Amino acid sequence: MTINLVCVGNLKEKFSRDAQDEYVKRLSGFCKLNIVEVKEQNQFDNVDLILEKEGEEICKHLKGYVLLCDVLGKSVSSEVFARQIEEISMKNSVLTIVVGGSYGVSESVKRSANEKISFSNCTFPHNLFRIMLLEQTYRAFTILSGRKYNK
Repeated sequence: MTINLVCVGNLKEKFSRDAQDEYVKRLSGFCKLNIVEVKEQNQFDNVDLILEKEGEEICKHLKGYVLLCDVLGKSVSSEVFARQIEEISMKNSVLTIVVGGSYGVSESVKRSANEKISFSNCTFPHNLFRIMLLEQTYRAFTILSGRKYNK
């Protein structure tokens, strides 16, 4: 299975990049992982324009089954997320997971998503959420494989 993680913005802090690298390494035993960073459009004052420009770039990378991480999406536990990945992998060889920017994502990205999910009602910094998503993806694969990582 190939997982494409499409994120707005890049990881600025070394500790975030190190954490990402660790989960990329761990996930390599389970899937092919591609991380695509879409440029944050912070040069505009108009939120609609920001969402439109970021959305155009995000949509270029949407392939296979598309999960959108959205605070208003369906709340999922680690176990439910694992089952989703398992079910998606039975019908699709590519899963794309989208993490929007500070203002969310455009309506076109929302319409393109097969499903919207949420790991929490809380709002997190996007750099931190990316690491959390990678950890949850790794956790999902360990659940599916019966490894003891998941407690």
